[in-house]
Amino acid sequence: MNYSARTLRARGFTLIELLIAIAVLAIILGIAIPSYSQFVLKSGRADAKNVLMQSAQTLERCYTRFSEYNNAGCQISQGDTIMSENDKYQMTATTITADEFLLTAAPQGGQTNDSECGSFTLSHTGQKGAAGGTDTAVIDKCW
Repeated sequence: MNYSARTLRARGFTLIELLIAIAVLAIILGIAIPSYSQFVLKSGRADAKNVLMQSAQTLERCYTRFSEYNNAGCQISQGDTIMSENDKYQMTATTITADEFLLTAAPQGGQTNDSECGSFTLSHTGQKGAAGGTDTAVIDKCW
């Protein structure tokens, strides 16, 4: 069998071609992984909103029935904690009085890496907040 130099060269990859492919893959992964991580954190925020809204609805039904948020017949009382559906946030009934409430959802597990929004809050007036802020920029970004 007579192999020419051209046939032998076409059989495989050179070391430089392999290094270029690895470099391109590393660049793609360097961009994709942080973007994916941010997407996961952003989607986890829905868990906080969900647990806060459900708890607020429960308290509003209580207020409709008993004319106060802190009635003994209510399902949620001050200091109670509820884990969100996907265990990404823990809701705490921070303040519950006869005529007002404040609910806080604190991140749990991997969601604690969400430095943009952190904890979420919701009051009896519907005022929303995140990471200790209630200004419009924070609410638009996080809620």
